[in-house]
Amino acid sequence: MAHLLRLGVLPEGYIYPKAARAVRDLLRKRAHVVRQPTANVLSVQNIMARNTGARFSVKRIHELPKQDLTTLLAEETQVLAVTSSLVVLDGLRHQIKRLEQTVQKRLHHTPSYEQLLTVQGIGTILAQTITLETGAISRFPTVGNSASYCRCVDSTKMSNGKRKGTGNVKNGNPYLAWAYMEAAQFAMRFQPEAQRFYPRKLAQSRNNTVLARKAVAHKLSRACYDILRDLVPFEATKAFG
Repeated sequence: MAHLLRLGVLPEGYIYPKAARAVRDLLRKRAHVVRQPTANVLSVQNIMARNTGARFSVKRIHELPKQDLTTLLAEETQVLAVTSSLVVLDGLRHQIKRLEQTVQKRLHHTPSYEQLLTVQGIGTILAQTITLETGAISRFPTVGNSASYCRCVDSTKMSNGKRKGTGNVKNGNPYLAWAYMEAAQFAMRFQPEAQRFYPRKLAQSRNNTVLARKAVAHKLSRACYDILRDLVPFEATKAFG
C-alpha cells in the first residue's frame, strides 16, 4: 500500500465534510421515521376491516375521533388497540415535521440546491437528499461515475479485470437511489418529456415497470450531475431527448 501511495495509484475514499455530516444524518433519520406510519395505518385498516367490514382510507384513519371508534367497534380492547396506533401516528407526524424544520434551518441553500428545485419531480425533501448525499460533485470525474454511485446503472462484480457476476446491489448510495426513483415517479406524472420517454423504455424492457422507471431515474441522475456541476437549470428536452 505504501508503494501504491508513493506511485499515486492508490484509490482514495471520499471523507464527507464534518460540518454537514450532522444535517445529513438528521435527514437520514427522517427517511427512517417516515416509513413507520405505514405499519400503524395498515394495522388500523386491518382491525377496522375485520370488525366492521368497511375499508378505511388513510385520510379517514387520521381523522377518526375516539367517540366514533366506540360506536364502530364493539369491544373496548379493540378501541384501545386502534387508539394506541392513532396516538403513535400523531407523535410520528410531529417528529417528522420537527426533523424537516430543523434540516430546513441548518441546510445551507447553495446555488446547486436552488437549481435542483427546477427539476419537475424534485421537491424540497428530494433536493435536500440529493444535495447532502452527493456532497462535492467534483469527486465524480464523469457522469457515469455519479450515476453508478446513485445505483441508476447495472452493477457488475469484477475481480482482476474479469467479470464475476451481476447484481452487486450494495454498491453506491441507497439514499440517492431512493431519491432518484421517487423523482422518476413524480416526473412520470408531471413531466411531458418523461411521460413520452417512459412508454418507450417500458416496451423495450418487455413491460418491466421497474427497469423502465429506473431508466427515467438514470436520466434524472445524469441531468442532476450537470446541474450540480455547472449550476444550470433543468432542461427536460435535453435530459430526455
